Amino acid sequence: MPQTSSKPRVLAPALTPFNPDLSVNTHAFIDFCHWLVSQGAGLAVFGTNSEANSLALKEKIALLEALVQADVPVDAMVPGVGLCALPETIELTRRAVDLGCSGVLALPPFYFKPASDDGLFAYYANIVEMVASVRLKIYLYHIPQFTGVPITCSLIERLISAYPKTVVGIKDSAGDWDNTERILREFPGFEVFPASEALLEKALPLGAAGCISATANVQPAAIARTIAAWGTAGFQKEQKEITIIRNLFQSQPMIPALKYAVARQFGDDGWLNVRPPLAKAADSWGRPLCDELAKVGFRMEVQA
Repeated sequence: MPQTSSKPRVLAPALTPFNPDLSVNTHAFIDFCHWLVSQGAGLAVFGTNSEANSLALKEKIALLEALVQADVPVDAMVPGVGLCALPETIELTRRAVDLGCSGVLALPPFYFKPASDDGLFAYYANIVEMVASVRLKIYLYHIPQFTGVPITCSLIERLISAYPKTVVGIKDSAGDWDNTERILREFPGFEVFPASEALLEKALPLGAAGCISATANVQPAAIARTIAAWGTAGFQKEQKEITIIRNLFQSQPMIPALKYAVARQFGDDGWLNVRPPLAKAADSWGRPLCDELAKVGFRMEVQA
């Protein structure tokens, strides 16, 4: 059975900034990732809230290389690598391993449905066998409401039985606590990351590895503090505060809402840009959201 990291952590699916022509603003991306790390967060770059599936393979590789060149710590990075085309997934995974990333977050291929467990096992097995590195650590990514391809407990069992030192964890973004709880109970030592900090109170006692959360883009230090406070008298207060912020953001389209808040914080309207089919946040709901956030005392902290 895989061994859980000794200390639960928060990872942010880092937002991707775009220029007006919708090219990636690499400089802003690097600065933002540096800020996230300074706040105590790891980097799940190329996650859902990074608009990962709106980025080309060559863009992802170039961004990974740019982060490394800019001295963003590679051991903080768990980039998303899962693509429908197996060769592209292998290429991106291999580059992440070569650069020294601590792991990869791997969506299942999501075009051909229904996908059998046999087919999905073969997909992940090919990644492991073709990358062929003892340094490869794969975190599965379960988000069936987007992919239409669930990662079942039987598939998890097969993968960790075949590759116990490589398939080491999962991000469960299904929004189904019963499923998260089942994985935590059935696979002790497997690193399970719920997709919301609101679940830390229930997940940490069962051995969760922390969380990989969209709103870690805007409250990374607060989530890190909450995880650190687990088992202390201050935990409940911290949990309540971060849950309020999470609920406010998820009341609106998540990615545009997060980018609206970041744009306001850093005084850079370029952060409002999203790639189609997403649409920019509208002031008609963005301003009221920021007003509500201000009422509960929210601010993006500038120091760790």
